[in-house]
Amino acid sequence: MTDAQGPASFGRVDSDGTVYVTTAEGERAVGQVPDVSADEALSFFVRRYEALELEVTLLEQRLSSGLVSPEDARKAIASVNRSVKDAHAVGDLAALASRLDALAPKLTEATEARRAERARQNEATRAAKETMVGEAEKLAEGNDWRGGVNRFRALLEEWKALPRIDRATDDALWHRFSSARTTYTRRRKAQFAEQSVKWDAARATKEKIIAEARELADSTDWGPTAGAFRDLMSRWRAAGSAQRDADEKLWTEFRGLQDQFFNARTQAQSVQDAEFVGNLGAKEELLAKAEADILPVSDPGEARTAYRQFLQEYNELGKVPRDAMRPLDNRLRKLETAVKDAEAAEWKRTDPEARQRAEETVAMLSAEIDKLQEKIAKAQSRGDASAVKKAEDSVAAYTTWLDQARATLADFTR
Repeated sequence: MTDAQGPASFGRVDSDGTVYVTTAEGERAVGQVPDVSADEALSFFVRRYEALELEVTLLEQRLSSGLVSPEDARKAIASVNRSVKDAHAVGDLAALASRLDALAPKLTEATEARRAERARQNEATRAAKETMVGEAEKLAEGNDWRGGVNRFRALLEEWKALPRIDRATDDALWHRFSSARTTYTRRRKAQFAEQSVKWDAARATKEKIIAEARELADSTDWGPTAGAFRDLMSRWRAAGSAQRDADEKLWTEFRGLQDQFFNARTQAQSVQDAEFVGNLGAKEELLAKAEADILPVSDPGEARTAYRQFLQEYNELGKVPRDAMRPLDNRLRKLETAVKDAEAAEWKRTDPEARQRAEETVAMLSAEIDKLQEKIAKAQSRGDASAVKKAEDSVAAYTTWLDQARATLADFTR
């Protein structure tokens, strides 16, 4: 005997081997298995029921997990319902039908969830495409001719990877994107055409500059020729760039002519510098003596006289090597600045107008402090602590200013 709760309890086998299933409408023959025992015949059709039950279970699981779309689930439920209704199987077919009917609310819920998810995806896709369109339109207005091409290519691939949204919105966004790309391409081609004209003009200008440089490269008129080369360099920079390969070749040739001249000048100046070494020693000795005699400046008048006498002797000694000129000039300026600063300080110290202003400032601040002291006394007499505190703070501030003013005035008496 089979378990009363199992699928076999919903069927029986007739003496001729016909197998029946029990349903709410009564018994229904589901088939015949001859030449086998009743249990074997019944088990055959129970296994068919179990296959149907497994199919229903899998459908429930797939719908719950979202592994099947609502549309596919609806078709599957209808198909399994048909299979259960006329099933040649033995088991609780009514229970299977009830389980399938119970999927209807879940199917509705899944349909709504899928619709909401699709709406979210469409909104995200729309937002992504609008962002891409905005970037494309910005690129179309810009002048990034190299990076823009690569970015447009990347944007196009990203666009293709996105799903379509409603046709009207998708077509409108694509039209904007495509128009931006077309605008950028046209502007880029126009820019390169214009750039090509500029490259040709720059190349012609630089070839002319090189021709002039060839005539100067062997000159020994060092000063004027160096100036001429500087002018050529200014014109070279102003000419702009030719195409990269041509520009590098032109620059190499021009730079070589410059080096030819300036190397020759350096060599000639090195020979000349050797003749000036003697002057350098004499100037350094004279400058060291002047620094020792004049610095620090104690008497501005005497310092000025000594400096003038030193400068006359210094200039009579002649030229020094070029690499020694700057250090000597720095020391010379330092000495001259010290003398000038001392003279300026002396003038400031003896300036009668400045002294008078300092005296007036001291007198004014002293008077203000006296007034504040009177206010303090009156406030104390009437017991106004707040007024006393405020006036005392003002006295402290004025006293600080008065000390500074007196120090300034004291400078005029030294």
